[in-house]
Amino acid sequence: MPGNTFGHTFRVTTFGESHGPAVGVVIDGCPPHLALSEADIQPELDRRRPGQSNVTTARQETDRVEILSGVFEGYTTGTPICLLVRNEDVRSRDYSDIKDLFRPGHADYTYLAKYGRRDYRGGGRASARETVGRVAAGAVARKLLAREGISVIAYTCQVGDIVMAPMEGVTFEQVESNPVRCPDKAAAARMEELILKVRSEQDSIGSAVELVARGVPAGLGEPVFDKLKADLAKALMSLPAVVGFEYGSGFRAVTMRGTEHNDAFVMKGDRVGTRTNRHGGMLGGISSGEPLVMRVAIKPTSSIPKPQETIDVYGRPQTIRTTGRHDPCLAPRFVPIGEAMLALVLADHLLRWNAIGRAGVERVVHGSIVKAQGKGCGSQV
Repeated sequence: MPGNTFGHTFRVTTFGESHGPAVGVVIDGCPPHLALSEADIQPELDRRRPGQSNVTTARQETDRVEILSGVFEGYTTGTPICLLVRNEDVRSRDYSDIKDLFRPGHADYTYLAKYGRRDYRGGGRASARETVGRVAAGAVARKLLAREGISVIAYTCQVGDIVMAPMEGVTFEQVESNPVRCPDKAAAARMEELILKVRSEQDSIGSAVELVARGVPAGLGEPVFDKLKADLAKALMSLPAVVGFEYGSGFRAVTMRGTEHNDAFVMKGDRVGTRTNRHGGMLGGISSGEPLVMRVAIKPTSSIPKPQETIDVYGRPQTIRTTGRHDPCLAPRFVPIGEAMLALVLADHLLRWNAIGRAGVERVVHGSIVKAQGKGCGSQV
C-alpha cells in the first residue's frame, strides 16, 4: 500500500496495525553523530499513550520503544533507524460483532472500496494507533531541531464551544498541568467537565489544537509545490480525525482588508522581523523568522456507544453500537501527535535548506543588512 512514507530528506515510513503484533517506523536520512537512546523517545510516547487520564480511552498500552537499527554506541550512524513498539492490550473481540458493518465516520467502507478487503479490528492502518510511529520519529526530529534552537509546542485551544483565552509564550509545564492539555486553567476545567459530561451521555465532542514553532530561521520552505505551509497542511491533515487546517490569521483574513492584515517589516536587533504576525511565520510558503502558528480542527470521535444507523457489507440496513475503548475527545492525545508532525516537517526542510548551502545564504543576507545599516539606512527595511 503506497502512501506510508513522508518527507524528502528526513523520510519516515510507518508500519503496523492497531490490533497487529506491533507498530513502528523506519527513519531514513537522519544525520550521523546525533546522540540517541530509547530514553529520548519514550517521554513523547508516554504523552501519546492511551489510558493516561479520565478524559482518554481506557486501553492500556505501555508503548515501550525498541531501537532495532541505526544507532551504535549511543549515536546515530546515518543508516536507517527502525523503532518498534509492541501492542499489548489488544481486544479484537470488541469488533467481532460488527466486523461486517460499516461504522459511521470511519474508513471501513472506503478501505473496502479501495482494496477489496479490510482489517476490521480497530480500523487497522486507519486507526490512530498508527501514529505511534510518527510520535517516535518526531522525538528524533525534535533532537535535531533542538541543536538549532528550534522548539515546537501544541495545546488544546477549544473543546466544543469552550475557547481558551489568548496566551503568549505558552510553556510545556502549562500544557501538561491538566489532562485536557489546555494552558488556560479556567478553560481547561470547563473543558474537562464538558468531556466527562459528553462521555456520560455516550457521545463525543469536537475540538481544536494550536501548534507553535519557535526559533525557526527565515528561509525554510521550497517553491512552489513544497511550500512550508503546504507541507504542514499535508502533515497535519494526514492525521486521523483532522478536518481543518489554518495558519496565522487563517479564515479570519476573509473579513479583513489588506491594510489590516499586512505585517509591517522592522529590524529586531540584527535580523529582519515583523511588528505583528498575522502571516503565521510564513510568507510565500517560506519561513519568515517569526514563530510559526497554526491550528487544526478535530472532529468528534466517530466511535460512540450510542446506537447508530448503518448498513452491512451486503447492503442491508443495520443498527451499530461501538463497544470498544475510545476517547470522548481527541485533542488531549492529539497534542503530542501534532507536535511530532510539525517537528518532522521542520527537520525535513531544515536538512533540505542545509543541502543547498544555507550558511552561505545567511552570510550574504546578514552582510547586506549590516552594510546597509552602516550607511545610515535606519531601522526600517
